Amino acid sequence: MNSRAGQYRGRSRGRYWQWHLIGLSLIACWGVTLIAPVPVIAQAVAQAAAQPEIQKMAELKQTANRWIEVNVATQRLVAWEGATPVYAIIVSTGTDDHPTLPGSFAVQTKHRTARMQGDDYDVPDVPYTMYYSGGYAIHGAYWHRRFGTPVSHGCVNVAVDHAKWLYDWAAVGTPVVVHF
Repeated sequence: MNSRAGQYRGRSRGRYWQWHLIGLSLIACWGVTLIAPVPVIAQAVAQAAAQPEIQKMAELKQTANRWIEVNVATQRLVAWEGATPVYAIIVSTGTDDHPTLPGSFAVQTKHRTARMQGDDYDVPDVPYTMYYSGGYAIHGAYWHRRFGTPVSHGCVNVAVDHAKWLYDWAAVGTPVVVHF
């Protein structure tokens, strides 16, 4: 007998019995009923609990306040009013070398235009800039069209027309939640 085949059969049979004993569980996610194995549900719950940003978003959804969600994994930004999404766009966040850091923040300052400088860049007249943590900002990007791909030095790059909408909609103090 091939030992690898025997190992595979043993694991397969073990998983069969595990699934047979555990069964399936129903879960609701955003109003859609899904069927998922219990271990998958437990893993999702554990991952959510490990990210304080997920807890913060749940809290913000219980209010009527405006807030901004940035999902680095999907390169998406959603503007929310309580639990209602009001604007959703594709963005460009930081690269592996210059990551966009996760966390719960708030818009600290707003500038119609700003000059952004670093060791290897100097970009004048960056439109609709909203700083939310030190040098990290949500802002318009006129120098590229690669939205949906991480290309920034850590900021959240947005198409200029979308940046204007966000700039007009958000106030200083608006919560910004960045997560993976």
